[in-house]
Amino acid sequence: MVQATSLPRNEAGIAAAIEALTRKFGDRLQTGQAICEQHGHTTTWITNQAPDAVVFPTSTEEVAEIVKVCAEHGVPVIPFGTGTSLEGHVNAPAGGICVDMMRMDKILAVHAEDLDVVVQPGVTREQLNTYLRDQGLFFPIDPGANASLGGMAATRASGTNAVRYGTMKDNVLALEAVMADGGVIRTAQRAKKSSAGYDLTRLLVGSEGTLGLITELTLKLQGIPEAIRSARCAFRSVDEACRAVMTTIQYGIPVARIELLDEMSVRAANAYSGLDLPETPLLLLEFHGSDAGVVEQADIFASIAEEFGGFDTAATSTPEERSKLWQARHDMYWASLQLRPGAKGISTDVCVPISRLAECVGAAREKAESMGLLAPMVGHVGDGNFHALLLIDMDSDAERQKADEYIGWLNEMAIEMDGTCTGEHGIGQGKRPYLQQELGEATRYMAAIKAALDPENILNPGKIVEM
Repeated sequence: MVQATSLPRNEAGIAAAIEALTRKFGDRLQTGQAICEQHGHTTTWITNQAPDAVVFPTSTEEVAEIVKVCAEHGVPVIPFGTGTSLEGHVNAPAGGICVDMMRMDKILAVHAEDLDVVVQPGVTREQLNTYLRDQGLFFPIDPGANASLGGMAATRASGTNAVRYGTMKDNVLALEAVMADGGVIRTAQRAKKSSAGYDLTRLLVGSEGTLGLITELTLKLQGIPEAIRSARCAFRSVDEACRAVMTTIQYGIPVARIELLDEMSVRAANAYSGLDLPETPLLLLEFHGSDAGVVEQADIFASIAEEFGGFDTAATSTPEERSKLWQARHDMYWASLQLRPGAKGISTDVCVPISRLAECVGAAREKAESMGLLAPMVGHVGDGNFHALLLIDMDSDAERQKADEYIGWLNEMAIEMDGTCTGEHGIGQGKRPYLQQELGEATRYMAAIKAALDPENILNPGKIVEM
């Protein structure tokens, strides 16, 4: 089990900050053990490190006031959204104040003609898309969980639509953020492009709350497609499926989603979601466009798949059938847990150049089998990103040790393939040991940026880089 390192605590400062913030926020500041542990909770196996208090602001001004109090007393500040991050991002290794953004949940402005929206950080992706539906618009980034948009920006989230619409870094136009001294900045205007100064928007997207607390986002929107068509295709091997994906991308077919499930994942999906899919490696696809366009795209893909041994290909534009298929994909975590009742699922991700994906997935599967680990795998194969879910008996020291060894091996293999130790989970605490290996001297400059913007190291300390 990953043991998160504790950092020195400022007991006097924490007590003084809690006293000052209690006077301001009253019962919107909570210090109960249960709520603090819930806000240190991680959906992985990293040790829970709870904050000393949780405060619930409703405005940028209140966030700035919280940070100013914490800066005055030298107390850590840890931002919190929905708590769906996977690498210990919300842990409080030095204690401190957790700032729960979920009451900042207003959609402030929709500029339909400009295809953008301004939101507070506690708005979730499902909430936003429900609000936008009547206007024929949607926000395309879909990490699976109903995450907050502030948290998605902070972790540079992506998901199943990234192959067509990009990740959060491609869909955030501007941010408002509270910096370590309590100052409030806006990183850009609403223009679709700018050459004005340093790109602070991109700097803060993916910074995991270590450089500033995001309090407002301006996001790009898309028009809801005229037609959507989903398809599935089975293959005899992961290698054949990956080669079909590479050819599809090279051919220029504008797939909106293209997902890989290995045999174990398909078996889990069939049992959990009541499907009857062939229990072999499977690709799930989605096409966006006109009625004629999506049929043509699906037909071209079917021809490509056939060249690589694809079989049992089926496509549908029926909303109910499409929803059932993609809901099964989104439910893969819960479905996979049924493969070993009572086990905990430990999710890890890597990303490699798409030309190395089949090799990487194949090696990952062989390694898991050789170590006696049950590890169903799914992947956003259009961009080379895949996830392994290790099903572990947490009461077994031997299994925890093997899981830790496997995750380390997988990260190192991806880096050796000119890939990354994380395509979308982020660094947090869990991936920190591999960042230096991946980026080398660049991490020294990351630390210099952190020291310049947060010299007292109060913003989410213990994450990404060492100070």
